[in-house]
Amino acid sequence: MEVNKDESKRCIDIAVTAFRAGNVEKAEKFLEKSLRLYPTKEAEVLLRRIRNATSGAGAAKSGTTRSEESTARRRAANRENEKPQEPKLNVDYTQEQLDVVKRIQKCKDYYEVLGVTKEATDSEVKKAYKKLALQLHPDKNKAPGSVEAFKSLGNAVAVLTDAQKRKEYDLYRNQDGTSNYHSNHSNGGGYNHHHEYSFGRSFESDINPNDLFNMFFGGGFPPQQTRGRTRQSQEPPSTQPSLIIAMVVTFIVVTLLSTYLSSGPMYSLQQTVTYSVERRTLNLKIPYYVKHNFVSEYQGSLSRLEHSVEEEYILYMKRTCYNERNYRDAMMARAKSFGSRTQLNQAQQLKMPSCDALYKLGIGRVNY
Repeated sequence: MEVNKDESKRCIDIAVTAFRAGNVEKAEKFLEKSLRLYPTKEAEVLLRRIRNATSGAGAAKSGTTRSEESTARRRAANRENEKPQEPKLNVDYTQEQLDVVKRIQKCKDYYEVLGVTKEATDSEVKKAYKKLALQLHPDKNKAPGSVEAFKSLGNAVAVLTDAQKRKEYDLYRNQDGTSNYHSNHSNGGGYNHHHEYSFGRSFESDINPNDLFNMFFGGGFPPQQTRGRTRQSQEPPSTQPSLIIAMVVTFIVVTLLSTYLSSGPMYSLQQTVTYSVERRTLNLKIPYYVKHNFVSEYQGSLSRLEHSVEEEYILYMKRTCYNERNYRDAMMARAKSFGSRTQLNQAQQLKMPSCDALYKLGIGRVNY
């Protein structure tokens, strides 16, 4: 196995040292061990030379006949041709999966769990979560500690993608990178190694890590990551009710999550009674609205917040632009099918304000 390659090389080094010191038996023993761990050409050649040298010296010393020497060599050749069996581990997980779990267990804060910097944007945090969640989900990763690691990952993304919680988390972090957040917000107040990054026990019980996973992946593993789904993909359209149920469950989870996050978002793209103060981002001059006490209350990174505003705004405008283009194309197709020149001209002159806004921002040229 690939995981035994380094140990196999170490056995070869020990064998070479022993042979130079005249300990042939020890050298042969470690070369055989090296071949069992990870067969290499180097170990095979060294073992063959040692055995040939030993057989020749023994024959000369004891007066071994040629037939006996030939028999000994054939036996040695047969042993060389035998393929060493790789050690079998009674486990159903890979070394790579175990390494991922161990890395999470050694992390000191949420940022280290996700492998992002303190200035990471929401999209960067979510991207890191998606990558790790596919490796740590208990249905796929059976390594010891994978369940706890998956919970820590869910807690990390839940906190770092919420502006208010992220601000509080950053305030409670110690200078050495650890966090007192759990002890200040949990009911028990105790320290648990596997849940030291939790956002309180109430959060763990209300928001299940599997629910968070389903919110990101729409109810399960993406198609390219799903195992054993070939028969499902060939089923008739009667499987649609399960998709509807998954969508309903996702909607309920989102509603519960919204209810739990009572502090509310830090901004809104639409002006409301609560978000009445208009601001504009420094980079793209995108308008957004905040509460009247935003300046005195918000203590996070303003540049990171405005980057999230711009990302959300551009994503919304792209979706709206896509709908505008589809509507225009449908109207043009309808006019052509009826052969109406007037309706065709009207369809071609339809306004697409979202597409125009994206073009002015330099996001991309819109094809009219």
